[in-house]
Order: sequence, then C-alpha cells, then structure tokens
Amino acid sequence: MEFGAYGLITMFIYAGFALPRAVHVSVVLEKTNCNLEETIMLTIFGRKKVTADRVAHIFAHNIVETVETGFADVAGFINDSPEFVISPNITEEDYGKFLMIVIAGNYAYINQYFTDGMDKQIIDAITLKLAPAYEMTPTEFAMKVKEYKECMSRANHPSKNIIYAMSKGVFLKYNLVEFQEEYFRQMKTPNPIFLKNLDDLMKNFLWNWEVFNEKYKVVSTALS
Repeated sequence: MEFGAYGLITMFIYAGFALPRAVHVSVVLEKTNCNLEETIMLTIFGRKKVTADRVAHIFAHNIVETVETGFADVAGFINDSPEFVISPNITEEDYGKFLMIVIAGNYAYINQYFTDGMDKQIIDAITLKLAPAYEMTPTEFAMKVKEYKECMSRANHPSKNIIYAMSKGVFLKYNLVEFQEEYFRQMKTPNPIFLKNLDDLMKNFLWNWEVFNEKYKVVSTALS
C-alpha cells in the first residue's frame, strides 16, 4: 500500500531534534532554534549539552503536534485498508488513544538510549509537561502510560520490538478485530498484511534518539 497517498506527516531531524513536518514548521523551527541558543552550552567532544527539562519540553510539544496533525492520515489508512470487510470508520478526532500509544512506545524507546537514571529524569520531565493535557496529575498520567505499556507488551509477547507493540496497541485499543474477515475475527488476531503495513506507518512516530545523541549530550536539569 502506498502511504504517500495519505500525505503522511512524518517526524524528521533538524538540529538533532525530531520535529513534525507541519504547515507552520518554519515558525516551530524558528522558536526552537531561539530557545536552543539560550539553553545549549558549549560544545564538548563534538556534542552540545542540553538539559533534560529542555528536551522534555521540546519532545512533549512536538509529539502532541505530530499526532494531532498526523492522525487524520493514520485514520484514513486504517479505514481504507482492504483487509477489513467493514470500514472501522475511525474519526480524525479520535486520536486520544493513539497519542497514549505513541507516548508509551516512546517512553520504552527512551530506556534503550539512556542509563544511570537519565532515562527516568527525561521521562519524569515529559510526564510533568503532558499530564495537564489529559487533565491528570503526573502520578495519574504515569499510571495510565504504564497501563498502555503493559497492554502493548502482553499483546506483543514474546517480541520486544517497540514498533510491533505500538501496532498491536492500535489494533487492540481501536477494537479492529471486529472489522476483519471471519477467520481472523474468530482467531482474535490481526491480519498479518494489515499489521505489516501498520508497522511501516508507526515508525514515523518514534523520536530518533540515535541521531539526537550523535549531536547532543543530555545533562541533569539540576546541574545546569
């Protein structure tokens, strides 16, 4: 399936940060660059220092904007997938569960790139910034993310692949099993063709920490 037909809004790397290719991207980049000039310290060993709190701010803002802007393409892909005998008819406004899946997947991804407590510091800082959007306390939001992560992990067992887990999370949270042909509906399992196509789509919603870490070193907010 050609994903380009949906004009998918992907995440890309600009100055080491993943930002959405959105209509007002020039404004976002201008603001981001100005803020980075204020927060990034001297280059050491080819990498610049940036605080965990600043990374969390940029990540939280852009992950929400990417999902809000890109979910219409995701919904269109799902609704038009030929593997469904009935269209799920997911609306463009129904992105709340998808955003939680993307957040849960990215939290798991952070753990692969940071150690010595920096992963927890970044995640905690992101949680503080995202919780108000859901009208939750940071503790409530962290528990909700944990619920999603555990659901995705169970569905993806024994695989540890985060993208696979995110795809299966979408399949479960949007109850897509009900729209499949009888064989897969009775098996309560996703059509593998649909799942493979969804995997390719979900790759666009992971922050590229590998490229980020080549350019920047995250330091504790308390030490900045």
